[in-house]
Amino acid sequence: MTEFHIDWARSGRTGMSEAVLCEPKSSAQIEAIVNHAMELGARLLLTRLGPRKFGRLSPPVRAALDYDAVTRTAILGILAVAPSAGRVAIVCGGTSDLAVAREAARTLAFEGESATIINDVGVAGLWRLMERVDDIRRHRVVIAVAGMEGALFSVLAGLVPCAVIAVPTSIGYGVAAGGHAALHAALASCASGLLVMNIDNGFGAAHAALRILGAGAIAPGAGD
Repeated sequence: MTEFHIDWARSGRTGMSEAVLCEPKSSAQIEAIVNHAMELGARLLLTRLGPRKFGRLSPPVRAALDYDAVTRTAILGILAVAPSAGRVAIVCGGTSDLAVAREAARTLAFEGESATIINDVGVAGLWRLMERVDDIRRHRVVIAVAGMEGALFSVLAGLVPCAVIAVPTSIGYGVAAGGHAALHAALASCASGLLVMNIDNGFGAAHAALRILGAGAIAPGAGD
């Protein structure tokens, strides 16, 4: 009996594909899951796969994966063709937030949705955000990624008409350490309708964006 039971029917029920969280799994477990997916000819997204653990996978498994060490994500199979470009903007407070932002972008790409990353527009230099705000407004969903005090979330949600998803990051020091200050700022935001993800959860933000867009919508009865 295998140690895992992959939910291959998830896309039929929800429109969102299964993903594998690798952080708590051993290299042997990850390898068995990937081999199982390859036997089925299935596509698979792996998240939180650190470089050291990736390096312990066998050469054939590593060769089969599109691996990105910065985001700690790996993709088995070809990327889906993006149905529409320019629907999602990912806005970062600073370059330190890019790993989480790119995790969101890679998750979107796996589901066939391209994203525009707008980086280094934190509110400490508000003019940087204001220079790009017209570009941001052209998108249907904005994923805002920021650490420290998380001020970007409220400011951005007060400037654009589209849905804004806040992703606090664990970037910062002192009372900001671990991302809790940014998370609390997002939850306490005075900007109505701001959606909030858990700390460093770029994957979750991407799936929230897809649900807003209806990109995962399925026909009635699909997956029954």
